[in-house]
Amino acid sequence: MYSEPELEHRVRAGDLVAALTERTPAVGANDGGWPGLTLYRFTEPSAPTWEAIRTLSLGIVAQGSKAVIVDGRRYVYDPFHYLVIGGNLHFQCEVLRADPAEPFLSLVLEIDPALVRKISTDMLGPRSRAAGQPAAEEQADPCVVSPVDPELMAALLRFLRALDGDADRRVLAPICVEEMVYRVLRQEQFSRLLHLSSRQPSSDAVSAALTYVRMHYAEPVTVDDLARQAALSPSAFSALFREVTGCSPYRFLKDYRLDRARELLVVRGRNVAEVSRRVGYASVSHFIKEFRARFGVTPRAYADARTVEAELRRMRASDR
Repeated sequence: MYSEPELEHRVRAGDLVAALTERTPAVGANDGGWPGLTLYRFTEPSAPTWEAIRTLSLGIVAQGSKAVIVDGRRYVYDPFHYLVIGGNLHFQCEVLRADPAEPFLSLVLEIDPALVRKISTDMLGPRSRAAGQPAAEEQADPCVVSPVDPELMAALLRFLRALDGDADRRVLAPICVEEMVYRVLRQEQFSRLLHLSSRQPSSDAVSAALTYVRMHYAEPVTVDDLARQAALSPSAFSALFREVTGCSPYRFLKDYRLDRARELLVVRGRNVAEVSRRVGYASVSHFIKEFRARFGVTPRAYADARTVEAELRRMRASDR
């Protein structure tokens, strides 16, 4: 007989398996429909492969198990354990357990380090930030593995379900992400998660440029424009921006525009020409070319596929 917490975990784990099965039509990486969210499905174990990650991320396995190897140290996580991995890392990963009958299913969600610091400050209240500083022996650890608790699993399921509706996506999904960060911080790994977030380089100059991009991405924006926001020369700004974000200003702007375009195509249902204009592309053909290069399909094909997937999920939900 299972205890009540074990039974609750197994029920929610089954719900997560069902949710990811519906959302992973392809073997390998699948777009999660949210900036920084990637869903994975593998039908057999894999040999170690080299990967890179740019920002603090949360990894959760619904079915199977996976190992991440950083600097020779091995971190294994499964349906009972999640992984938090720091940014700007080059590492190896391998799927340990998967088969066609029970494929490996997981997700990786990028977490804004500033959100971690904000929520941790709210949690500490008047207490000093030093209360959350990691011990010396924790300083070099680039990853955290902790048990999955029912509250974190519940928040994750609400987040995935919120992505299926326009209003829920705008209002509830960001709240669910904040709750997931809060639940992780509540675990015994509080200080180490703060350390991982603090290791992300930060700069007021770059933050100003990022804010400018988010507010003006639909307008003509140049590197010179962003450098002026940071009060730096274009060359000095570009070097600092690459150090902080891991990519060039131009690449960040392009990726941001294409991510917004993907959201507009799926959530708003607008035509390709309108979406192209709304995210700052003067040429529709250039927009289509860059969208295909980024996501592997044309904007129209991507929107059609997501519409079909959403309709299938609704039909399956209505049959239950």
